[in-house]
Amino acid sequence: MKHIYFLFLLISTVSFAQLTPPANLQAYYTNVDFTKTGTDLFNDLATETAVKHTNFLSYTPGVWESSKITDEDPNNSNNVVLIYGWENSSDGDVTNNLSRSKNSTGGSVGDWNREHTYAKSRGTPNLGTSGPGSDAHHLRPSDVQRNGQRGNQKFADGSGNSGNVTGGWFPGDATAGGTDWRGDVARMMMYMYIRYGNQCLPSNVCVGTTNVIDASMINLLLDWNAADPVSTIEDNRNTYHANTSNTYAQGNRNPFIDNPYLATVIWGGTQATNRWGSNPPVDTENPTAPTNLVASNPTQNSIDISWTASTDNTGVATYEVYIDNVYSSNSSSTSYTATGLASETNYCFTVFAKDFAGNTSTISNQDCETTTVGSTGSATELFFSEYVEGNSFNKALEIVNLTSSAIDLSSYSIKRNGNGGTSWDSALNLSGTIASGDVFVIINSDAPDTTLQTEADLTINNVTPMTFNGNDPIGLFKNNVLIDIIGEFNQGNANFAEDVTLRRKSNVSSPNTTFLLAAEWDSLSKKHF
Repeated sequence: MKHIYFLFLLISTVSFAQLTPPANLQAYYTNVDFTKTGTDLFNDLATETAVKHTNFLSYTPGVWESSKITDEDPNNSNNVVLIYGWENSSDGDVTNNLSRSKNSTGGSVGDWNREHTYAKSRGTPNLGTSGPGSDAHHLRPSDVQRNGQRGNQKFADGSGNSGNVTGGWFPGDATAGGTDWRGDVARMMMYMYIRYGNQCLPSNVCVGTTNVIDASMINLLLDWNAADPVSTIEDNRNTYHANTSNTYAQGNRNPFIDNPYLATVIWGGTQATNRWGSNPPVDTENPTAPTNLVASNPTQNSIDISWTASTDNTGVATYEVYIDNVYSSNSSSTSYTATGLASETNYCFTVFAKDFAGNTSTISNQDCETTTVGSTGSATELFFSEYVEGNSFNKALEIVNLTSSAIDLSSYSIKRNGNGGTSWDSALNLSGTIASGDVFVIINSDAPDTTLQTEADLTINNVTPMTFNGNDPIGLFKNNVLIDIIGEFNQGNANFAEDVTLRRKSNVSSPNTTFLLAAEWDSLSKKHF
C-alpha cells in the first residue's frame, strides 16, 4: 500500500543526521534502510511496523490488562498515569487527576477507561473495537469524564492544561505547571498513520496547516513532536509491546517514540530531537527570492501563476503563495493554480520561498491578472455562453460549465431550427467532458479565423448545425429534451443575430428555453470572439 500521496520532491536534497539505531534496537529494525528519506523511509517503517504486529489484543480484557502494565505510574506501582491529567485532587476535582488506582476501572466518576487518542469515528472507516480500534499503541488510560469531554474532537493548538479550544481539543502542555501531552499525542497519531495508512490519516484527527510533502500530515503534529520529548511512560510502553514473551504485548514498536527525528526525515517541518546521535547544524540561511513571477490563463474562477525557482544551501521546501497580500496555500513546485476566485475580479500575486528549517526568502515580484466572466459553482446545468455568427464560415458555439463538478457530454446534443421552421434538424451528439469552470467550443471546420481554430474543442464539417445564419435558432438538448435556446423556435426568417457575436451576460447562471435577448445576452461585433 502506498501511504503518502503528495509528490515527494525536494526533501532528498536536505542534509540529515546519520541514523543508526542503538544496539538494543538494531535487530528490530534490521529490514529498515535508514539512509532513505521521505516516502521511502515511511514505507520501510510501515512494513516493519505491520510485520512485527503479531499479537492482536482483544479490546476486553486485552487492552485493559496491557494498560495496567505499560502505563504504570513510575511513582506508585498501584496506579496508572491518566492522559490529559495534570494534578492529584489538590483542587478537589478528580477529573483532572494525573494518576489513579489500577483497579478503578469502569464508567463512574473517579474511574478510568480507555481513550482512543485516534478517535474511533474519525477513522475511514470507523476504527471499531478490533484491529486499529484495539491497538494499544494509541489506547491510553483516561479519566472517564475527561475522555467524554474530549469525545471525538480533533486535536488543535492551545496552551495550558487540557481542554476545549477553538477548533477542537488541546491535550495540554506544561505552561500552567501541568503535564505536557503534546508529544505523546503526536507520536501516537504518526504511529496510527504509519500502521493503518488511509484509515488513520492525521488530517482526519488534527487541525492545522497541511504539510508540503504529504497532504495527509498536519504540521502541528510535527511541532508537538519536536516540542515535547519522549516520556518514561512512552518508552515503557514501547519496551513492553516489543517483547513478545509478554502476555499482552503486540510485538511491534512505535518508531517515533524510538526516535522522534524519524518524523523530521520523513515530513520535514520543525526539527525534532535525534535520539540516535547528533543533530545536523541548525540552518540559518534564507533562500533567495523567487523571480519572474507571471500570472496567466485566467478563467472564470482560476488563474495560473509560475515563477523561477529560488536557491538555498539545503534546499527549498515550499513556496508560500499570497493573493492580494493574503496567504493562500503552499506549492512544492514553481507553479500554482489559484482556484475559487470571483469572476471579473483583478488579483495580484506574490510568492515567498521557505526552506526545511523555516527560513523565509524576501518577496518575489508582483503580477496581476483578472478573472473572466462567470461564477463557477452557481449553476446546476450546462448552457450556451457564446454564439458566433460571423462572415463566411466563422460560426462557433460555446457551452459553459459553471457547476461545481465536471460534466459528461454524452447525454447532450445540439440541433438547428433551420430558417425558423417548424422542426429541428438532425442532432449533433456531443462527447467528452467539460471541467468545472471551463467551456466547450464547437466551430465550423472551414472557419478561416485563427482564433476560432485555436480555441476549438470540436470542429464540424460544413454541415448542420454549424451552418447556421442569423435567422437559425440553435437548441441545446439533454437526453433529447430542450434545455437552452438561442433564438425563437418557428419564427420564420427573423434575423435575430445576423453578423454578430452574442455573449451571455455574467449574471446568467442557468439555461433558459425562452430566448431573452435584451435580458440575458450582450451583442458584440461579428469579429469579437
